[in-house]
Amino acid sequence: MYHIALKMLLGDRGKYLMLISGLTFATLLMTQQASVFCGLMLWTTGNLRNMRAQIWVVDPKVEQANEVKSLRDTDVSRVRSVTGVAWAVPLYWAVQQAKLPDGTFKSVQLVGLDSATLVGRPAQITAGKLEDLRLPNTVFIDDLAVQRLSYGRPKPVGIGDSFEINDHEARIVGICKTEKSFFGYPYIFATYDQALQFAPKTRKMLSFILAEPAPGWTAERAAAQIAKDTQLRAFTEEQFFWSTIRWYFRNTGIPMSFGTTVLLGFIVGTAVAGQTFYTFVLENLRHLGALKAMGASDGLLARMLLLQALIVGLLGYGIGVGLSALFGFLVLEKGQPPFIMPYHIPVGTLVVVLLICGFAALLGIRKVRQLEPAIVFRG
Repeated sequence: MYHIALKMLLGDRGKYLMLISGLTFATLLMTQQASVFCGLMLWTTGNLRNMRAQIWVVDPKVEQANEVKSLRDTDVSRVRSVTGVAWAVPLYWAVQQAKLPDGTFKSVQLVGLDSATLVGRPAQITAGKLEDLRLPNTVFIDDLAVQRLSYGRPKPVGIGDSFEINDHEARIVGICKTEKSFFGYPYIFATYDQALQFAPKTRKMLSFILAEPAPGWTAERAAAQIAKDTQLRAFTEEQFFWSTIRWYFRNTGIPMSFGTTVLLGFIVGTAVAGQTFYTFVLENLRHLGALKAMGASDGLLARMLLLQALIVGLLGYGIGVGLSALFGFLVLEKGQPPFIMPYHIPVGTLVVVLLICGFAALLGIRKVRQLEPAIVFRG
């Protein structure tokens, strides 16, 4: 009987293709938008992955990783004196202006690392030696900075080239790879003391304090002890990550915007699949009535309709996810828009598509249960 259900489904090519097209579009819309949203949220925490540390100490009012409220220089010593802290170092982070040879300016993210330990250094160095950062007026730049700072030059910038940051010469001694940040500015790494020379002078220059728990202490316990003893706010890297994500959920319209698009995909899929499948059942009522007159039970007919809905659902889902993955592959080469597809997204989309198919099949099953076998004998 199930092969008869497949023949009925494939026999009406128009509605068969319409069902697959509707579910493909719904799957593509939900998967692609959810993946771009995840990528954008990952951008908001790019600083945490580009400047790795187990504990981040910030001003008590700071809630997310892209927010800076400067600390006092003496706060570093206060954190170092806390029981459970192995060491603590200062970190400078701010957006500055880099001047190009043609006189134009580009915004860059200037990161000042502790001169002795270079904690917070980039993880992937593609050229140069990190120790050269300790030389006067030297910086490391990332791949994006190479693109931005090469504007107006006959060839891309590299080791040995220089540019200006706030009228101070910055000589490139290395190139690294970083993850993109929410603001999309390139990263420039220098030592902490050098970064303070590049940056305009203010009363307080310290942006963050990076710390490490002492042996026998967990990062969570050490962070809690720092907060208790210094009245500053201390996050583990994971805590800071989720605090940043929550802040963007509460204070921006990004989740609502993407959520509306994903909901639209669900509504479109439900409407198209439900209406088309219901019309398909109506047009095949005589055939279903004939099967019912020959002894097919309502349960068997319901399973036939579920099989038909499942076939078009899986086909539409597969094509939609494949197109989403192709979109992600193409945009990853350009870097925009951000695209991250963890396994949760295709799994969640599959569940939603199955719910849509179940709803569409339910409409048909309801009609079949009300069907009288005598319909086949009517003119």
